[in-house]
Formats: sequence, structure tokens, C-alpha cells
Amino acid sequence: MRGDFETADSILPTVPSHYRTRVAHFLEKQGFKQQALAVSTDPEHRFELALQLGDLTVAHSIAKEALSIQKWKQLSELAISKGQLDLAQECLHEAQDYGGLLLLATSAGNADMVRKLGDSSDAAGKNNVAFLSYMLLGDLDKCLELLIASDRLPEAAFFARTYLPSQVSRVVQLWRAQLSKLNAKAGQSLADPAAYENLFPGFNETLRTEQYLVAERARSLPAKAFPQVPLSAERNAVQEMKAAEESGSFVYVPPTPAESTDDLPSTTTEPVVKPSTTDSVGAKPFTTESLGAKTFATDPVGAKPSATSLLDDDDELESELNNMKISEDNFQDSVDELNDDDDDDLDLS
Repeated sequence: MRGDFETADSILPTVPSHYRTRVAHFLEKQGFKQQALAVSTDPEHRFELALQLGDLTVAHSIAKEALSIQKWKQLSELAISKGQLDLAQECLHEAQDYGGLLLLATSAGNADMVRKLGDSSDAAGKNNVAFLSYMLLGDLDKCLELLIASDRLPEAAFFARTYLPSQVSRVVQLWRAQLSKLNAKAGQSLADPAAYENLFPGFNETLRTEQYLVAERARSLPAKAFPQVPLSAERNAVQEMKAAEESGSFVYVPPTPAESTDDLPSTTTEPVVKPSTTDSVGAKPFTTESLGAKTFATDPVGAKPSATSLLDDDDELESELNNMKISEDNFQDSVDELNDDDDDDLDLS
């Protein structure tokens, strides 16, 4: 109470250990948090005091012993507030806070941290964070493989068509094999650019452009160069590739067929690109028998009908007319009912 900490330190060894936490709480209430941290033996209490005092060393040692995700998150917030980004990175990794790591890595412009985040989130099954990390690094091949591994074959096909046209055939074969298990005809309808070049105009130009941009993607630029880098929407990569070919600074080298493509699953039939003549899958051709219609043998052209057939037709016609006759009384009753219904209608005029 008098603030005589020298005397208190001399008396402290005589205080039993199970009473020290109570003494620490008393000191904390008196505002002596630093002394309370030195006296307390409760890890939870000491961690809270370390956070309040901003003592990263003590808090870090307690968090390592506790192995608590909540403690790592609390410590990461304190480390960020004090500008200790390395410690914050470690804490976020231990807390498995992949979203926080992505924010920290991109804010700091740390490519190594982003790559480590991509690998760790991929191993943990956090596909969204992993995909975004690889995309920020320009690692398009890993983005594509991640889509394939997560069974996102339609998305992988469109991703390859946009960024990696050389991989379209491989992805289409995988997609076709998967879709054929559900609907064989739908699987066959997927066209491969390698077999149907007429359905993909300008596809060869995109192949050359992909190879032209490989060197650019491999080059890392500092964050400060962002204002000088043109936006993708403002560029025409195909025209840049053609200009490079004309100037001789770029020569396209056709890739050799990959040996692994021979082992990829494929369907036995080629894709069907023409529209089907049937209305639905498996529909039978249109015939009169399918509608229950009877077939009739016609007489030779110009032959006259026989007298017997004419008599039979007259009898059938008379029978049908008799069945259609309506008595005069029934007809009048029907007219009266209609008039009554008209009287009951609302007058909206």
C-alpha cells in the first residue's frame, strides 16, 4: 500500500505459492500490474497481465506452452499493433488464421509469406485462400492443379481457356470422362480444340501468347512499381505477341506432346458438335406406330369405291348423326340456364 516494493520483495519468498495468485490479484486492483505479473503463478492470469502490459516476450512464452488458438490470436493482434510483423506472422500461422495471414502478407508485400500461405492453406484444405495466394503470385499452373484436385473441372476448363490454353485439351479430357459417367451424350458434346480447331477461332494465337507471357509472369516486381504497370484490361496481349514476332524478339516454340497425356482417361467416341435431330436423349425416331396410328391399305390410284363400301359409309354416317341429336326441350333448358347466368353477372359499367 505504501509502495515499498523492496520490503515486499523481501517478504514475498515467505508467502506460500498457493497464496501468490491472490496477492497478484490484489496488486492488480491497486494498479500495480507489473508487480502482479511477477508475483502471479496462474498462466491465464499472467497471460492477461502480459497483454495489458504489452509484454510480448512473456505472452509469447505462455502461448507456446498453452498451445491455445485463442491465445495466438490475441497475441497476433498485439504484435500487429506494435509493428512486430514477424511475430504476428508466427502467431497467425499457429492460430490457423489464413484470412488474417493473407491480409498481413499482401499488406506487407511479402511474396515469400504469400507463397508459404498458399502451401500451408493448400495442405489444410483451404482452397479459396490457396487459390487466391497462387493467383497473386502469378502461379497459374498451381491454380489450375488446385481446381483439378478439388474436382472443379468445369472451372478448370474455363480457367485454362483464359490463362493456359495449352492445358485445355488435358482438362477437357478429364471433364469429358467425369461428365460421361452421368450423361454419356453430354460428355461427348465437349469439344477439344485440338480436334475441332474450327470451333475455337484464334486459338493458335492464344497458344503463342501464353508462351510469350511466361517470362513476364516469372518476373517479380516490387509493390512500388504498381503505378507504372498497365492494367490487364488496358492491354492486348495478342497484339503485343504479334509485334514481338514481327520484331524478332519472340519466336514461338511448339511444345512437345506430354507423355502423361497418354494415360489420361478419354471416351471412345469423338465429341458431337452438330445439333441433335431428336428432341431428347434416347428419343426414338418418329413413326406412326409410335403414336398408336393404324396403317391402311389404299386402293390403286383411280380405282372406284365398291357399292358395298358406300352403303357401309352411309350407315355409319346416319348412326353418328342420330347420336348427335339434341332434343328441343334439352336445348331450351340449356339456353335458359345461360340467360340466368348472365343476369347474375356484376354490372361494372
